[in-house]
Amino acid sequence: MTGRFMKPRRAISHFGGFAFTELLVVIAVVLLAAVFGYAYFSRAKIKNQSVCCNCNLKQVGLAFRLWGDDNGAYPMRFRTNNFDGPSFAIQGKMYVYFQVMSNELNTPTILMCPSDNRTPAPNFIDFGNDNVSYFVGLDADEIVPQMFLAGDRNLMVNGVPASPGLMVIKAPDSIGWTPQWHQGRGNVVLADGSVQGYALSGLQQALRHTGTNVNRLAIP
Repeated sequence: MTGRFMKPRRAISHFGGFAFTELLVVIAVVLLAAVFGYAYFSRAKIKNQSVCCNCNLKQVGLAFRLWGDDNGAYPMRFRTNNFDGPSFAIQGKMYVYFQVMSNELNTPTILMCPSDNRTPAPNFIDFGNDNVSYFVGLDADEIVPQMFLAGDRNLMVNGVPASPGLMVIKAPDSIGWTPQWHQGRGNVVLADGSVQGYALSGLQQALRHTGTNVNRLAIP
């Protein structure tokens, strides 16, 4: 004994072999990794959905071209004693334009955008407007290649989301996409069968170059 008191040592908090501050750093790193990982996979999912939608519409455009070549017109403009194409949009049966192309489309699954919350039909017999994600341009004609033939149904016109039925869009109208699909972008099949992805400004410009002052679209 020297008569001197020993200075007590400061206790160091440990948890499972880690100092407390080290534990906080690890937790922070894990949380940041989770947040950035979620953001990355969310963006990847949205991008993949847009790519799949683009592929679907390429098949839709091809189906229209094949059917049109065989019948002399797209189904919206085709008339016989047993088929009156223009009347189906008036009757609210726009699904018929796809149903009549069942041989060219092969499966109704490709008529659903992956971003849409609708359910694809199991076949073309049990098939209706609720099993379609894409609008149809009623006046589309191959001789006017920039006309809208089909595209994502989540359109907005003059700030109002498109409702099912016949929509008439005039040249002065403002057109865009609702933000729920493809992060404010969308896909359109032109009358020549090509597929274009448009942001808001691109869609507005495409409308001005359709070759007509009035575009009639059948919205499912």
